[in-house]
Order: sequence, then structure tokens, then C-alpha cells
Amino acid sequence: MSNFYNDNQDIIFHMENMDLRRIVELKEDNFTDSKTCRYSPLDYEDTRDNYKKLLEIMGDITGNYIAPRATEVDQLGATYKDGEVAYAQGTKEAIDILKKADLMGMTLPRKYEGLNLPKTIYSMCIEMVSRADASLMNLVGLQDIADTICKFGSEDQKARYLPRFARGEVMGAMALTEPDAGSDLQAVMLKATQNPDGNWYLNGVKRFITNGCADVSLVLARSEDKTTDGRGLSLFVYERDKNMTIRRIEHKLGIHGSPTCEIQFNNARCELLGTRRMGLIKYTMSLMNGARLGIAAQSLGIAEAAYREALKYAKERNQFKKKILNFTAVYEMLTDMKIGLEASRTLLYETSKIVDIKEGLEERMEKYPERKSDLRDEISKYTKLAGLFTPLAKAHNAEIGNKICYDAIQIHGGVGYTTEFSVERHARDQRITNIYEGTTQMQIVAAIGGITSGLVSERLNEYENDNDFTKMPDLFKSLQELRTNLELAVSHIKKRNDNLSIEFHARRLTEMALYTVNSYLLSIAGLKNDRKKQIAKIYTSKALPDSRSRLEFISSNDYSIVELHEGIINH
Repeated sequence: MSNFYNDNQDIIFHMENMDLRRIVELKEDNFTDSKTCRYSPLDYEDTRDNYKKLLEIMGDITGNYIAPRATEVDQLGATYKDGEVAYAQGTKEAIDILKKADLMGMTLPRKYEGLNLPKTIYSMCIEMVSRADASLMNLVGLQDIADTICKFGSEDQKARYLPRFARGEVMGAMALTEPDAGSDLQAVMLKATQNPDGNWYLNGVKRFITNGCADVSLVLARSEDKTTDGRGLSLFVYERDKNMTIRRIEHKLGIHGSPTCEIQFNNARCELLGTRRMGLIKYTMSLMNGARLGIAAQSLGIAEAAYREALKYAKERNQFKKKILNFTAVYEMLTDMKIGLEASRTLLYETSKIVDIKEGLEERMEKYPERKSDLRDEISKYTKLAGLFTPLAKAHNAEIGNKICYDAIQIHGGVGYTTEFSVERHARDQRITNIYEGTTQMQIVAAIGGITSGLVSERLNEYENDNDFTKMPDLFKSLQELRTNLELAVSHIKKRNDNLSIEFHARRLTEMALYTVNSYLLSIAGLKNDRKKQIAKIYTSKALPDSRSRLEFISSNDYSIVELHEGIINH
């Protein structure tokens, strides 16, 4: 195999060209850890060098140790017997390798034995893990559980749980979904009751819980009697004991190495995380936003693996006395796949940087409360941007990733539909990414407010102010048309002044926003690299007609689907 960092020139391009100074400044807080921790960096350049070395280590592990085990993990899967779940042997070995490399607490602070990585570098790591074995990401990526405890837990909870996560002694799960509460988490009814002695206990069932066999879970439960909405929910830390039963695991289309469990709590003792009533509206939303960023990286990693398989096959397969790569229909598909990957990666890293700055500012304000007034405006700005870009990245990368995997099978032809090649596994693994942690439709609901409020336009202003697009006037002209189309569409919808119009056109508006943002981001990269400029040109040339058609449909005021759908569906 190969090193999954060193063989990916696009990740290296981003790593070499992205400005991480603000993120490092916030994350390292003047490098105060260097006084007490021997592996803490001393300055900005030292920090970047540490990041690169860690990415090379992760690239080696994922390429040479995890990826070779992935087919067998898929075939064997996680198993269930007598109330217990067992990982596939390859999964156990992969986790053990990551433990020995001290990669199980990547984003945790060094005081809890973590590596203090920003989300931007973590996203790169998660992409590589997912390229190697998508199901393993569902276990390794649950480091978000530890992050949530770190962010909202008491000092005692942090001290008891976080070092164990960092050492790989415990694995995590987030127990949110129930049989009657999927996308609508306000409907959660699992009960949390507090005894007179102050202890909390859980009773009820959770379903579709990734790694539900974990040692430590964050459980969303109804703590307030006679409530039925999100304000009656709290979040609890639960460490597995005999009072939680694993009832079964799901038999799934893909990600077989990741057990998806149905679990039952029978008066299981737990601990309140943070304060009551904030479980859904604050803590779970923070947890899920982190998970959504992880899924954006996961879908990208799977798509990267599928693209490479398709390219290799197209270079080797002969038909009609020539390589199929030389057929226009095939090389256009592969070109679109490659550009889709690089657009997804650029959006992922942009989103990760926004989240890093938001979280870094929040940590600084908590540490230095006297600076609250100085930081308030910047925190507000990046909170809004994170609220917009996180669902955009999750929706975009999952949808593009599914298309790339679909096309990878198509390029393979009939053998792509067999288990002889890995593309069928990648397609099966990819299919869940636009479903779990919030379907694409739910991501659009989350993003549309930022689009209609003009937040996208504000960000585009920053891109234009910070970059000299006059160096490529033809491309900038296309960027401006994309932006104008989006703003005209938003203006048209707002003039109608009704929720139905926004709801009906939400996906079209979101797609227009993505065409525009991605075109700007790829063009910014094009200012640094001629190849990236070519990618921006092709991406934008294909985005323009799609943007125009959506504007035309929105402006037509054609609501026939709204008016006629019942007669069509119910006939």
C-alpha cells in the first residue's frame, strides 16, 4: 500500500498553503503548554511541523496497516452473541495500532494527555482513516464524545474521563436516537429520574446507536416531568454497567465493522452533564455539529478511495483496442469525480477552520472573562458562520461522495457490481453519509437561514477583499455572475414573504450557495497554483448553467408541485 498523506497531493497542497496562524494562536494560547509539557510546540513553525509529522504518521498507519484489513473487516463485521458485541479482528488490531501511536485523544488538551489538535488537522486525519476503512472512522471519530465532556463537563468529570479516552482505555458513543425519535430529537422519551440521594438513573430504549457497546456514552434523556419538547431534555454521562442491555445489532448495507446497537437502560446510574434542560438545545447540538463535520470528512475519504479505484481500473482496462480512460465519456466522469473531491476538500477545510476559530474564541473568553466584551463580536460572527458552513459541508460532501462512488462502479462496469473489486464496498459504506447525523434534507433546513439572511454574501465580501481576483478576470466575471444569481434568487424569495416559498426552494437555494462558495474557494486556491486555477475554471463553467436554471425556476413562480403533488402521489 502507501502512505495516505504523502500520496495525496491535494491534502499536501492545503497543508502547505493554508494560513493557520489565528487557529494556532487560539489553540496554543501563547504556547503556555511548552513550560510544562515536553512535546508541546514552541512557536508557530514548530506547531506546523508537529502537524505535518502527525499527518505522516496517520498516513502510514492508514495506508499500510488499516486499509489492508478493510475487506476482511467488511466481510466479518461486528458480531452479536449473548448480549455482547465483538469487533472484527481487523478492527481490534487497527484500534490497538492507533492506541499505541497515541492517536485516540487527538483533539483533547494536553493536560488530559491529548494532542491538542485543531479540527482542521483532525479532519485530515479522519479523511485518511475513512479512506482506509470507513467503519473504523465511526469508532475513532467518536472522540467527539470526549470533546463534549471537555467542553461542558465539570472539572471532576474531565479528570475522571478524558485521560482514559486519550489513552484509548475507553471508547465512546452518543445515545440520541429512539424508535420514535430520529431526526426529531425533541420527541426523545427515554426517562432520567433523580433519586432523593441526588443520583440520576436512566430507563428506556435507544436505537440505531453507533458503537452502542461503548464503555462511555452520552445519553439524551427526558429529565423534566410533564414535558414533551426539547426544553425537557438533559444530557447524561453513562459508564456501562450491568444495568444496560444490548438487545441486538442492526444488519446494515455497509460500514459492517461499526456495530449499530439497540440498547435498553434498566435503572442505570448516570451523571448529569452540565445543567438540566440544556441537553438538546446546547450540548447535543454542539455534539452533533462536531459529528457532522466528521461525516463530511468521512464521505470525502470514502470518495477518495473509490475515485482511485476507478482511475486505476480505467488505466488498465482495454476495450475496442484502447484503454477505457481514453474514451471521452470515461475521462469526463473521472475529471468530474476529481474536481468533486477537491471541491469537497476545500469546503471541508474552510469549515474546519471556521469551527476552530469559533471554539478557540469561546475557550479564550472562558479562560479570560475580562475580555468578554472584546471577543463578543468575533464570537458572534464565527458562531453564525459555523452554523452555516457545517451543514453545507456535510450535505455537499455526502451527496458528492455518493455520486463519486456511484460513478466508480459505473466505470468498472459489470465487475464493479461484484465483490471482486472494492468499489461496491465503498458505495455501500458511502450510502449512509447523507442519512446519519442528520439527513441532507435536515442540513438544508439548518443552512437555509444563513443563506436567506445574507450571511453567504458577507463571507463572499471577505473573500473578495482578501484576494486579488483581478489576476484572473474571466474567472472573476463568472464568480460575480454566480453571486448575482444567488442574491437575485434570495431577493425574489424574500419579496414573496412566505415560509412556503423558502421551504419549497430551500434545496435550490442551498445548491446555488454551494456552487458560489465552492467556486470562490477553488478560485482562491487558483491564485496560488495553475492546476487549481484549471479546476476552478471547469467547476465554475459547469456550475453556471446549473445556477442559471435554478434562478430561472425560482423566478418563474411555478408552484405546481406544491399544488398538485397529492393527486400525483396518492393516485
